[in-house]
Amino acid sequence: MEMQKEGSQPVIGRKDHAFFLAAVFCFWFAIYIYAPVFGVYLQEKGFSFSAIGIILGAYGITQILLRFPFGVLSDFLHKIRKQLFVGGFIVALVSSLMLVYFDSFVMVLTARLLAGVTASMWVMATVLYSHYFSAARASNAMGIMQFVTVATQFLSMAVSGWLVHQFGWVFPFWVGAAASILGAIFAWNIQEARTEVTSSPANALRHIKETVQMPHLKMLTFLSLVAHAVLFITIFGFSPIYATALGVEEQSFIWLTCAFFIPHAAASLSLVFYRLDPRFNKRVLAVCFIVTAFFLIAVPFAGSLASLSGVHFFIGLALGFIFPILLSEVVLVSPPAFKMSAMGFFQSFYALGIFLGPLGAGVIADQWSLGAVFMLTGVLCLAAALLVFLFLGQRK
Repeated sequence: MEMQKEGSQPVIGRKDHAFFLAAVFCFWFAIYIYAPVFGVYLQEKGFSFSAIGIILGAYGITQILLRFPFGVLSDFLHKIRKQLFVGGFIVALVSSLMLVYFDSFVMVLTARLLAGVTASMWVMATVLYSHYFSAARASNAMGIMQFVTVATQFLSMAVSGWLVHQFGWVFPFWVGAAASILGAIFAWNIQEARTEVTSSPANALRHIKETVQMPHLKMLTFLSLVAHAVLFITIFGFSPIYATALGVEEQSFIWLTCAFFIPHAAASLSLVFYRLDPRFNKRVLAVCFIVTAFFLIAVPFAGSLASLSGVHFFIGLALGFIFPILLSEVVLVSPPAFKMSAMGFFQSFYALGIFLGPLGAGVIADQWSLGAVFMLTGVLCLAAALLVFLFLGQRK
């Protein structure tokens, strides 16, 4: 790649953007290629709903432990950000191969914990790519990353059921392994933009303390926790299991996936091109949580793939607005010096929803029924809507 003279900023060209976005595609493809059929696969292996909930939730445990430290320490880790990003692909490869060769509870649980380690490296990816843009265009960088993320998740989930039907349960794990290798190659070849480092380890603890004390950050994180719990209880968790109970075959999961992810991606993309006035964020969030609650409660009354897909259309649409609006709220409440650590805090602790959502759903399904899972999750969303009105309304 063409470079400027020594000591100056490297030239970031289209090739560098292409390599980076290809790496992002492989990053999520490796993790999500088996996501919609994973719960059904575990059920086929004889695991109880509680065990399935623990395994599905394990993906969030390592993210809880790693994302906030990585966000806060991103300045101190600037020399190895790229290496950590590449390392995420290596861990994803190990995770996929473990799922290929082992099916015991301990090994499958370990594989999902490792997948969470990979997902934690997303903090490094967002930092690296944001430096490809000027500070004024940082939102464009995040919009592009969000769109590629959602598009990749949609594509991988759309084909997973068909792959299982054609080649067997283990084949998506092999595809995930191949995507990990390809992604590591792309990531190793990305160009890093040079940045100034202004932080020092001496003020790290004070920085963490001030981040945690930021007004509204904890409430925004809790709302995102609820939204992520919904995501990993439904389309990434128990919705395919519920579809199987209705007699839907794996190759037909694509209709459920499309019904959820097309409006989900469209909603996120619309906010890239249309800037919503922050004054309306509270109202839109509240309405979206109420819509999500209504259609979650309606899930047990869906008796066919068509009606189940119709319900998930509105759940996906509402969540498609909730995620980017919460992200923009974090940016709004964060002073410039705290944006990265605030994002690390936000990403780390909303991962509690990824862990606790499926875990609680598994216990509820074992104790009561699959239908109770969706109804109680709907009640949780109503509580989130109430919190939006009570707390976010105080933000100036």
